[in-house]
Amino acid sequence: MLGLMQDWPLLCHRIIDHAAINHAERPIVTRSIEGPLHATTYAEVRARALRLAQRLDKDGIRLGDRVATLAWNTWRHLEAWYGIMGIGAIYHTVNPRLFHDQIAWIVNHAEDRVMLADLTFIPLLEKLADKLPAIERYVVLTDGAHMPQTSLKNAVSYEDWISEVDGDFAWKKFDENTASGMCYTSGTTGNPKGVVYSHRSNVLHGLMANNSDMKGYSSRDVVMPVVPMFHANCWAMMFAAPIAGASMVMPGAKLDGASVFELLDRYKVTCTAAVPTVWLMLLQHLEGTGSKLPHLKKVIIGGSACPRAVAKVFQDIYGVEVIHAWGMTEMSPLGTACTFKPEYAALAGDARLDIQQKQGQSPFMVEMKIIDDAGKRLPWDGKTSGRLKVRGPCVARAYFKEDDGLLDEEGFFDTGDVSTIDRYGYMQVTDRAKDVIKSGGEWISSIDLENLAVGHPKVAEAAVIGVKHPKWDERPLLVVVLRKDQSATRDEILKFMCGKVANWWMPDDVVFVDEIPHTATGKIQKTVLRERFKNFVLPSAAAAR
Repeated sequence: MLGLMQDWPLLCHRIIDHAAINHAERPIVTRSIEGPLHATTYAEVRARALRLAQRLDKDGIRLGDRVATLAWNTWRHLEAWYGIMGIGAIYHTVNPRLFHDQIAWIVNHAEDRVMLADLTFIPLLEKLADKLPAIERYVVLTDGAHMPQTSLKNAVSYEDWISEVDGDFAWKKFDENTASGMCYTSGTTGNPKGVVYSHRSNVLHGLMANNSDMKGYSSRDVVMPVVPMFHANCWAMMFAAPIAGASMVMPGAKLDGASVFELLDRYKVTCTAAVPTVWLMLLQHLEGTGSKLPHLKKVIIGGSACPRAVAKVFQDIYGVEVIHAWGMTEMSPLGTACTFKPEYAALAGDARLDIQQKQGQSPFMVEMKIIDDAGKRLPWDGKTSGRLKVRGPCVARAYFKEDDGLLDEEGFFDTGDVSTIDRYGYMQVTDRAKDVIKSGGEWISSIDLENLAVGHPKVAEAAVIGVKHPKWDERPLLVVVLRKDQSATRDEILKFMCGKVANWWMPDDVVFVDEIPHTATGKIQKTVLRERFKNFVLPSAAAAR
């Protein structure tokens, strides 16, 4: 016997329909690429998304075709997402921070037919155009007055392009499992891999993100997605905010501390999200100017582990709740968020910060397990580390154009992280499986050491890698970038860390560098560091010879 409920497919354009009907006048403000601030509403975004859909349809873009976007967070990019999805085509967010050869490779691998790009990226595309034979048209996300002279094929300004249709158009009808979006992973080795989202998975993920123990947006919030739309689905913010009817503030291309603060303050932003490096820049600006954050209620920090010092400053000095989140491109991306269950809610001070170092609890629709190398499930005791695996309706089962499934016999995806899970379901990433340091048969968490080192007031950034050791197989080497105009010694850093971790975890040496290499998404490139220091001789190694 089947239920007698209506058949109502979970299609992404229903999200913008809902926002336009129920929150029609809610403002969406953007720092435009051209310079001035621009204001629109959900109703106008939907109307213009329909024009874009009609224009794509007129140009012969059909169900399943890929449309690339190379753009910052703006109202036009938001319109583009919903317009592309509304005809059953697939938005493909291209990360401009990738190496040029990687950009060309993924655009060709995705077989994108149209490229929508911000003014910022026209010089880049002109250099790559000869390597992108499948692109039929370049649409520049600007108006006629700002349209540059360009050699790009069939180039047209966005505003002129959509003005050629009247917007009298209806969304296409198709199955909710139809592909809606595509994002490529930014692996540190090999070619990026394509993750393909469905309408169903994106809608479910937007609902999941709005769970009160996740991001918990409401129509009373003003949400500012600092994390770019080309980073793992913008952490679901472009779906979750319209579902809630929250106002939105788009930062465009200016992500420095002063520019981010200006928008936070001027538009009374209540919720925002980005990687730790953005918040370090903001906190430096606040410290230098004496500014405050009277309106901001919570900040989501993900992409890499949240430094303890950042959480402490936000909460103790500015009264802003920090939510440490974790996920992956393959998970749409949200997997966990460190909000407080009753068992931890009363904690304060260092005890609270201890919990906030964890990546947190999973929402409904994300299941987790940790296993050993033999595939045996490990206990949730907060101490036992194992390979973290996940499953759910918003988790990838395969990569684009790759036949090999990614799942184990129980349908779980291997995240590549090594983690613990405590009795209350709080997960903590202790390392990437490929980055864990194996010393004398025991594991040392590079992430824990990095977070500890960054707590030193003179340290701007830190990375820990394993270096070969004749007795212990590997020992940790701490690589440090100091804050501007600061100086420190090896012994000073190690003395600060001493007593805060087990003695055998302590780094055997410290090296100071001007810069630590990062991937396109801001993650530390430990493969580069390991290559750079592969012949490094630790003091303890020299003594053991």
